[in-house]
This record gives sequence, C-alpha cells and structure tokens, in this order.
Amino acid sequence: MAKQLLIDATLGRRTAIPPWVPYAGVNCAHLIREKADRYFRNPDLMAKGVVEAARTYRADGIPLLFDLSLEAESVGCGVEYWEDNVPSVRTHPCDKQPPEVVGLALPEKSSGRWPVVFEAAKIARPQLDAMDCAMLGLMTGPLTLASHLAGVRIFTAVKKDPAFAHAVIRFAGEIGARAAAFYVEMGCDVIAIVDPVASQIRPETFREFVTPNCAASVRTIHAGGRASSFFICGDCTKVVEAVCDVGTHAFAVDEQMNLNFIRDIARKHGKGFGGNLKLTLALSLGLISPREDALISLAAGGTHGYTFAPG
Repeated sequence: MAKQLLIDATLGRRTAIPPWVPYAGVNCAHLIREKADRYFRNPDLMAKGVVEAARTYRADGIPLLFDLSLEAESVGCGVEYWEDNVPSVRTHPCDKQPPEVVGLALPEKSSGRWPVVFEAAKIARPQLDAMDCAMLGLMTGPLTLASHLAGVRIFTAVKKDPAFAHAVIRFAGEIGARAAAFYVEMGCDVIAIVDPVASQIRPETFREFVTPNCAASVRTIHAGGRASSFFICGDCTKVVEAVCDVGTHAFAVDEQMNLNFIRDIARKHGKGFGGNLKLTLALSLGLISPREDALISLAAGGTHGYTFAPG
C-alpha cells in the first residue's frame, strides 16, 4: 500500500521502494486554475486542489495545506493574500511586548482559517483514502512562528534579550501543540513540524529555543498514533544533529544538502529522512535534468527510511 509505504519510511523502516511526496502548496491552486487568494480561504477549492495534485503527481502522500501563515493568522497576525502565491504575514503583534503582555490567546478550532482547513480535510480525506494516498499535516515550527509573532527581532533577541525570546518561542510552541492536535483530529497520517528558518541559528541556540518548544507537539502527534517529521530549509549542516534530537520519527531537508551525508546522519540516529530533488536548478530553471536529479537522489536515499521528495 502506498500510504503505508510512506508511514513506514517516515518511521525509519525499510521499504520495497521509496515513497514519493510532492510538497504541493500554492501549486494545488494552479492545477485547478484557481487564484491562490480564493483557494486558501475556500474548503471546497482546497480539497479539490489537494486531490488533483495527488492524482496528477501520482503521490504516495500529499500535504493538506502548505501555508505557514495559518497559525500566525489564527492568533492575531495580519496576513496579506496574493493571487499567485501563499499568504504572507504583515503584522507582528509581539514585536515590542511578549504574548502575555499583548494578551494573545491560543487558537481554537474556530480561530482564523482553521474551520476552512477542517472542512477541507473532511472533503479530501475519503478521496485520498480511495487513492491510497496519505494526507500530511504541516504545522509551523516554533522559531518560524515566533518570527511571525515578533518579526525579525526574534533573531537578535535569542542573544540580546533571551527572556523575551523564550516567552515568544514558548508561546509559539504552545500554538504548535494545538495545531498538532488539530491535524490529528483531521486524520492526517503524517504530521510535520515545518521550521525553515531554524537552519539560521547555532546548534546551542537550536537546542535551547527550538528543541524544548517542539516537545509538546511531538508528544501530541505520537499520542495520536501518527508518524512525525521535522522539515528544515537551507544549509542545515550545523544543526542537523540537533534536528535528530527533536524527537520526531524523521526529518526532511532542502536542496542544498548532500543526500549521502543526510542519509548517514539519519541512519546513525535511527531516523527516517526525506529530500532532496532540486526545486531551483532542476524543477524551476531546468539547468539540470529533473530525471537525472531524481535518479541521483533515489540512488543516494535507498530504501531504508527514505522518502523521495523535493527539497
């Protein structure tokens, strides 16, 4: 079964072949010829786009939604919508004061666009099940969400104002745990903590601020009987060992990383791993052959805990 193939790989098990997961986000809207600003606020369109992406790309798993503004918007960040891209966070309510002073509250199922996502999952899940395609829930990781809450100040605060940074990132972790519970309730088979900016900090900073604020989310995912992963972008060489200690079953990396290196790190720690078909050089610019790039990744990844996916 394709869905089980992905779950097994995420859990770090051997598989007959590597599962394939295209991280389709706004591309789902393009596939059904809808503008993104409508797509991200309409459950019927969202479900239609996700199912179409799974069908078009013959996916073993597909994200229900790839939009890292979802949690931020649900707790009070201002968001701008675009016709051809994902929404972007425009206001940062904690840029001067921590969440408890500002008075932010954790999201409920009725907050922001969460009702849209719940309804989209309800529509899409049976169709994906019929296709034997896993549904992924992607939640915003603590450092990235903290950057939405506090803006770029968060990156200097981890050194210059650690009390402030701890307060904001801790609140982001609490939001993440709530989001994880929502995705468990929706029936997602794999739930990933997506923290792209976490590659920009030092390992000791990662362990102080990111690791403990993923713990509640990881516990929630595992208590719900779901497989877990941690997605990170950019060159994460310096923090990849710390990523393995977050507690998720697996992790996934960006196109900059050497997959042989990542494979060896993953096996050392008993983790599943995913990546790293090149989004820029192969899929976007076509400077190298997507087929050749895919073959290189598949050869490096093998069939022990590996999920073939874009960076």
